[in-house]
Amino acid sequence: MLIDLLLVPFGATYTEMRTAALAAEEAGFNGLWTFDHLREPRPGNGLPVPECLTALSGIAEATSRIQLGPLVLNVANRRPGVLANMAATLQQISGGRLVLALGAGGGDNTPYFTEQEMLGEQPAPAKARAEQVAEAAQILRLLWSEQPASFSGRHFRLDRAAGYLHPSPPPPIIIGGFGPRMARTAGRFGDGFNAPARMPGLERLVEIARSEHERAGKSREGFKISVFGGFSERWLNPGGADRAELNGLGVDRLILQVEPPYPLDRIRAAAAKL
Repeated sequence: MLIDLLLVPFGATYTEMRTAALAAEEAGFNGLWTFDHLREPRPGNGLPVPECLTALSGIAEATSRIQLGPLVLNVANRRPGVLANMAATLQQISGGRLVLALGAGGGDNTPYFTEQEMLGEQPAPAKARAEQVAEAAQILRLLWSEQPASFSGRHFRLDRAAGYLHPSPPPPIIIGGFGPRMARTAGRFGDGFNAPARMPGLERLVEIARSEHERAGKSREGFKISVFGGFSERWLNPGGADRAELNGLGVDRLILQVEPPYPLDRIRAAAAKL
């Protein structure tokens, strides 16, 4: 099982994120992730939030080995054509270390709804947001194929698109979610599925995603399951019951999140357990 670190960006500066990323690479973590949010979700805090792909591009330049990814990109924040070029550029900067994770963003029952509403945008209902993720994943692959491509979906379209930046290799597309709809979307259109490590019913969601991947005519072996949890002993201990449960589900990647100020000494000390 790969063990990664996620830097919560709320209240962090890019310099702090870069320093923590270097510590994670030195400690032996496999990957480094951060959230895609535009502002601090808790009212009244006004904390800075570095933009996800910009921060990852700087970290890609500063590091040499560790994989990099957003967990997860809200497809409402960037049109698929723009995202395709941004991701291809980040893949170029990182030398092929990007893992691109997509998500549907928060609905009006989440604290993240406000960041869209304040910008004059109205998040679509859950079903439509899931459709947007599915269409975005298809468009990304078409634009990365180096062949002229057209696409006509409910939300996005391409018209004989050609000549856009091609990542080499194209990054895997992981789709995150919290329920059966996004698990099915991940299985059909993604290379993997991401969910919380302690989510009730995780086993069922994993099976839904894997089964949908097989129904799409793809090999289950190539479909990767990742989960995220806190930076705690329960997940760092490879012989513990929680890690054993994830192993039993066939989880491929465990992502541990830390909040600023990032505990650099604890990140470095984790090397002995990775």
